[in-house]
Amino acid sequence: MTRSTTDEAAAPPLPSPKERRRLREARSLSEEQVAEAVGVTRATVRSWETGRTSPRGRKRALYAKLLAPDPAPASAGAPAPAGVQASASASASASAGTPASTSTAEPKPRPTPASAPATAPKAPPPPPLTAPSLAAPAPEPVPAVAAPVSPPPPSGPAPRPEPEPKRGKVGGADGKAGAEAAAGSGAGSGPEAPRLSPDEAFDALYAHAAPGLVRQTYLLTGRRRLARESVERAFQLAWHRWPEVAVDRDPAGWVRAAAYEYAMSPWHRLRRTHRHPDAPPTEPARRALFEALLDLPPAYRRTLLLYDGVGLDLPETAAETEASTPAAAGRLEVARAALAERLPELAAADSPAEQSELLHHRLGGLARAEHVPTPAPARKVRTGSEDKARLWTRAAIAFAALLIGATALTLHTAPTHYEPPIAPPERVGGVPPRGGPQKLTAQDLKLQKSLNEQLAHGPERLVPELR
Repeated sequence: MTRSTTDEAAAPPLPSPKERRRLREARSLSEEQVAEAVGVTRATVRSWETGRTSPRGRKRALYAKLLAPDPAPASAGAPAPAGVQASASASASASAGTPASTSTAEPKPRPTPASAPATAPKAPPPPPLTAPSLAAPAPEPVPAVAAPVSPPPPSGPAPRPEPEPKRGKVGGADGKAGAEAAAGSGAGSGPEAPRLSPDEAFDALYAHAAPGLVRQTYLLTGRRRLARESVERAFQLAWHRWPEVAVDRDPAGWVRAAAYEYAMSPWHRLRRTHRHPDAPPTEPARRALFEALLDLPPAYRRTLLLYDGVGLDLPETAAETEASTPAAAGRLEVARAALAERLPELAAADSPAEQSELLHHRLGGLARAEHVPTPAPARKVRTGSEDKARLWTRAAIAFAALLIGATALTLHTAPTHYEPPIAPPERVGGVPPRGGPQKLTAQDLKLQKSLNEQLAHGPERLVPELR
């Protein structure tokens, strides 16, 4: 069933899936409360926030109304409400492609939701592990891409802009440069700026994000070849779905999630080359961190790498790992506690913020010290994706043709009427032996021949010959 253009135009616009979760938590609403207000189940709300599905019709209007920011005050000098400040901060971080962090004008703290644990980390996230720490130097932001399509803004009055949030010394160049390269957002994207082709935009995103993603995936799996293979497969998938990736709020995050999912697949255990991790580092401190990291369960290891390594905040980490925010906070605490048992300097940290900063630097040092393979050129990845899609298309066409040919041959050679099968032979017993004269011997046959030759043609009698 297709939807008409009028229905699509009349439907209220919705923010991106990650922004939906952020706006809901900024309003101190739980998934149960949103589900009860819209008239759906909690699983449906979680599916909306992960991007697997989207609401429609009346439920879409109610959901957009719940997520709409508060209207801005009429006076210019009056402070904006907390909901507007939270959404404005999220919008500013979304346009920069980096997670939202503490800004110079902090809004009033909102009460913590009842579902969130009291021990959840409250410190601002550390700077991301990408860009200068794990990747090559970031290129200059490219202006635009051909035919960019911006995501629809949140419904309701536009929030007032806030000062751009301050980041750490590493900076948030990963998401910002990736978003500008793919979607044409950021400075220098004026009406007269040159527009890039999809190939050039993809190459810019690949050159900026691929080296850092290979190092991150190596920390996640401990296997260098698997890390390179995962990143190349993720970029091939991104090129295959480039119209979707180009308008994403964080294209580098889209590719990162695809690379992590492929790298953590349990089917790699069946491959001999990826059955065991690579040799650990020789330096004792890095070796201890490497072994402690690989001893963590995959979900805990991924949560720790995204929060303390890449620098995502807790809601974004939970959204990327498809878990609730309290579950992500619990995984993070358990992972830090497991590492603290084997790393004395981490156990000696006074606060979770110091632990996060220490882990960020230790993970960055471990990734930079190890020699990971260089990813293939961007052109080779693009052509590999196209060749793979072409191969699968031809294989599907060949299989369909083979199936049609086999069906036609079967219809042509199949019998048109029923033929009963011939019964197998059976041995018959109780029949008497065959009767009649005995067979003539050789002497009898000779005598019979002799008599036939000497027969008289009259009534004469045979006279024996005397010898």
